Amino acid sequence: MHPVVANAIKKLVDSGITPTVALTKSKLTQSVAMPDIIAGIAAYKQDPTCIEDSQAIDKPTAQASQSQLDRIEAKLDKLIELLEKS
Repeated sequence: MHPVVANAIKKLVDSGITPTVALTKSKLTQSVAMPDIIAGIAAYKQDPTCIEDSQAIDKPTAQASQSQLDRIEAKLDKLIELLEKS
């Protein structure tokens, strides 16, 4: 399930609202294709715990992005240091 769709469905469920395609689309934080929204709703209806599974998968991605950002920042610091020596 698309992580943005899972987050939108979770917001609705946490508010006590049964997710529908229209309601889910209204809670999206970025543009998602309609088939992804429909697939997310269908997956949720078959297994309501799938939204927790989808969010658990999304967390390591955030950690990987942060470590990549740290590496880029370290390289930038080295470049700045080299430029200052010149």
